[in-house]
Amino acid sequence: MKNVALFGFLFALGGFVLGQNTPKTVTAKYITEEIALDGTMDEAIWETAEVARDFQQFFPSDQVTAEFRTEVKVLYSDTHLYVGIYSEKAAGNYVVSTLKRDFGALTNDNISLLFDTFSDGTTAYFFGVTPYGVLREGLVSDGGTSFNNTWDVKWQAEATRFDDHYVVEVAIPFTSLKFPEGSTSWRFRPYRWNNQSNQQDTWVRVPQNQMLSSLADMGELVFEKPLGKSRTPLTLIPYINTLTDKDYASDESNTQFKVGGDAKVSIGNGMNLDLTINPDFSNVEIDDIFTNLTRFEVRLPEKRQFFIDNSDLFENFGNTFNEAKPFFSRRIGLARDANGNLIQNDIIGGVRLSGKLNKDWRLGVLNIQTAKDEANEIASNNNLMLALQRKVGSRSNVGVFWVNRQAMGNEAYITPDENYNRVIGADYNLASANNIWNGKFYMHKSFQPGDHDGNLSTQATFTYGPRRWRIIEDFVYIDEDFRADLGFVPRNDILKWGNGLQRILYPKKGIINTHALQFLSLMYWRPTLDYKKTDHEYNLSWEVAFKDQATAEATFTNNFIFLTAPFDPARSSGAIPIPGNQGYHFNQFEFEYLSNNTNLLTYGANAKFGRFFNGNITAVGALLGMRIQPKAQFSLALDYNGIRLPDPYADADIFFATFRSDITFSKSLFWNTLVQYSNQQENLGINSRLQWRFAPLSDLYLVYNDNYFTAPYAPRFRSINLKLTYWLNL
Repeated sequence: MKNVALFGFLFALGGFVLGQNTPKTVTAKYITEEIALDGTMDEAIWETAEVARDFQQFFPSDQVTAEFRTEVKVLYSDTHLYVGIYSEKAAGNYVVSTLKRDFGALTNDNISLLFDTFSDGTTAYFFGVTPYGVLREGLVSDGGTSFNNTWDVKWQAEATRFDDHYVVEVAIPFTSLKFPEGSTSWRFRPYRWNNQSNQQDTWVRVPQNQMLSSLADMGELVFEKPLGKSRTPLTLIPYINTLTDKDYASDESNTQFKVGGDAKVSIGNGMNLDLTINPDFSNVEIDDIFTNLTRFEVRLPEKRQFFIDNSDLFENFGNTFNEAKPFFSRRIGLARDANGNLIQNDIIGGVRLSGKLNKDWRLGVLNIQTAKDEANEIASNNNLMLALQRKVGSRSNVGVFWVNRQAMGNEAYITPDENYNRVIGADYNLASANNIWNGKFYMHKSFQPGDHDGNLSTQATFTYGPRRWRIIEDFVYIDEDFRADLGFVPRNDILKWGNGLQRILYPKKGIINTHALQFLSLMYWRPTLDYKKTDHEYNLSWEVAFKDQATAEATFTNNFIFLTAPFDPARSSGAIPIPGNQGYHFNQFEFEYLSNNTNLLTYGANAKFGRFFNGNITAVGALLGMRIQPKAQFSLALDYNGIRLPDPYADADIFFATFRSDITFSKSLFWNTLVQYSNQQENLGINSRLQWRFAPLSDLYLVYNDNYFTAPYAPRFRSINLKLTYWLNL
């Protein structure tokens, strides 16, 4: 009875509205004539359109109207949604770092548009344009807290620039969007990054303690006459790829010619069916290197296009702080060989059905088949996930899922516990209408051969975030035998209690825009060790945001770690690890500063020092960036960790450096190079990618990879590939 009452309270809280004002509205005018997309808005029909004006400042203050005028007009025909934008600015140069699609908002003046087409306050499309007419688009999920610009779709925009303003015209085909048939309105909000003046403006006021992309604070776009059906066309994206490589360690060379592709099929008004055959991800940006001094795996972002659309429907089940995720798409396409090394595992093909059944229900089905690799003793696996989500209240939802990894065949190297792994569960995601209350409550259970009892993963967490406070409570339990082969579970057998308290201050004068004092407490116990306390982290920090968009942070941390097994944080070959079965207390101080990213020359620095287990640590880092507008940007990052341990344990000096260059010769020709050096991995890596966008969303890639051993210096692995992709709408 108590549980029923608690769920009823949470259900009511999910739909509770505190002080919501009548939303701003703007009417989209229906037209039958053509709009010449030239960035001038010189057609007479624009003069008859209603104007969304009176923007509110978000940064540096959310208490005043915008200093520079922004006006947005919306027209629509049977086939396209047109948006016209007039943006005033201070006299002088624009801030722009690139001509490449999917630009970063922090280093480019831009206007962005949010369309919540199902009016659920949870997911939305976003489209952005710079004064140079450069585009970005993506998906917003989790009520505006998750922002993914890997998603691509066909649309157009043109811009014209003047000394004191710029004008943008946007044309979005209705075939590029999903929406309910007969829609009469969408939730809508334009917002603007005016980096030249260190200001951010929004049509509907957003409290500064929220994200500018928040879907809790939206206006309404009203259509003069109802929309028809969402008619997304059938899309085929074939590719051909020629690849040659050489492994210098084994003295083996290889040349391949691959053909494959993707298809996108519209199902109803809100569902997408994605198909892939023999996918190739050689053109995907490689991961940044990093130093991991913890005992646990680090979760890296998904960058492969096939897994992006509606990815939150699959990826967001499980722990809010990434301590137990039942599904993590990056597991697919990787496997461990007979020696335990993580290597690439080819994907034969896959299918994914995802999207909205209606305003309240979402469905996701994903099935991927990976290839058998006899030489490395890797079985073929079928990887399946089913997800169903139901909206409750104004912005909350309840979801259930089933994840299944099933080994195919009866090869002798498949051990009994590798035959399958299954996880089922349910999540309740709380988000109040004004986004002050947020939370997650879930319970998951895994099944594997001969092991069906217990195997639970659970969490109950909530955040209360009014304007000046942020309070977090978090409770987590992960059973010793909980297992998610397609998920992310860095450690098992934990009971965690986390507390966070933050006080936010808004000075009225001076160079500081906001600053906050925060206390964070994390404590872990091991249930199988009679609930022995094995970890704690007590963290006191001061965060500062300056009015010029620079940031700074100072942190003091008190740590306790009980090592149940010996551990070498430097992962040095032949080193004696720190003894296990004992506890270590150590304190650390950390500082970080990042300059204003809108400047042509940017920089940052960080430092950490203090105790580290039974020794000491000194860590420093630096970042230097330079921008040549609008064609090029370069950055150099350096990071050093010096660990000093008492004899007989080994000291370590871990150093890595990253150089990145992004050159945009035009809006269709780009050259990106990433050079990474790590003495810990004894590797110097070069990835250079030339991309020619010869047609909308259609590309020719020339990708060169080169890796060298550094001790001693010698070639390690080299590859070059030429890949052609073509986006065809039928």
